Amino acid sequence: MHRRSPGGPAATRVAVLLAAVLLAAGCTGGTDGPKAAEPGPGRAGAGPSPSATPAAPAGPYVALGDSYTSGLKIEPQVGEPRGCARSAVNYPSLVAKALGLAGADFRDVSCSAARTADLTGTQRTDDGSNPPQLDALSAATRLVTVGIGGNDAGFMEVLGECARQNLVQSLARTLAGGAAAAAPCRDHYASGGADQVRRKVDAAGEELAGVLAEVRRRAPQARVLVVGYPALLPADPSACAPVLGAGVAPADLGFLGEKERELNGMLAERAAAAGARFVDTATPSAGHDMCAGPARWVEPPFPAPGLAAVHPNAQGQQGIAAAVLQAVRG
Repeated sequence: MHRRSPGGPAATRVAVLLAAVLLAAGCTGGTDGPKAAEPGPGRAGAGPSPSATPAAPAGPYVALGDSYTSGLKIEPQVGEPRGCARSAVNYPSLVAKALGLAGADFRDVSCSAARTADLTGTQRTDDGSNPPQLDALSAATRLVTVGIGGNDAGFMEVLGECARQNLVQSLARTLAGGAAAAAPCRDHYASGGADQVRRKVDAAGEELAGVLAEVRRRAPQARVLVVGYPALLPADPSACAPVLGAGVAPADLGFLGEKERELNGMLAERAAAAGARFVDTATPSAGHDMCAGPARWVEPPFPAPGLAAVHPNAQGQQGIAAAVLQAVRG
């Protein structure tokens, strides 16, 4: 006999959301997991592809970054170590193909779960170790894309904490009654009078500044592009109710959107200070957030089979590639 959940449908929905987000937060880049039999929303082959018209030679090209760059769980997964979860159709691969770069002229060393420290140090994954990503650079390198910072800022952990705080609120409201806090997650991160998420974003910015200086030292002739993160949530949080359920406070969804904008703002500022170019992917991804149904570029906490929760799908990688190509050719 099964016992009924004490929180009712809303609390149960948030509990499932919590489990899904925490699973995404714990991803280390493994490629195991179910694979969809047929293309679904955002799988390879769906959506528009970036133009294949070559521009002026831009190689050798080196791609650095985390799971949003590597293409976590997007098939086909290629390269070594397997724990980095690199996709053959991630945005670096699409950019390289569009620019006519192959072989020694293109190196993708991005790795799921990477932080800025993994660009200068060896990163251990659940299936092999990735050498320091900056070791792929040389004086011959002419194009570098850098997609990093979200893990340093603890953004996945923030998503998990927001789900947890809303679960606690739902259970407390059901068991004890009374009004719920308008934004329990925002209140949690503002406790003590300091914006804890902003502090992490600022600290990530300090680390990124050092990385960009080292990129410039190792590849002085390269064009350096800092690639931002696509929009996870819509401008109107209420649009996510059918996907995330009523148990998540709309004000907390707004809080998460605000923090992602701060993260992208920090990336843009650090890119400018280092003489690099920032690639805005949030603007072109508007209307393609995790709650946008088949048009989404980012999977929701309940992803399509075989894809990673709260990560870009194949459509998202194509959209990011188009933004990068526009910057390269602009």
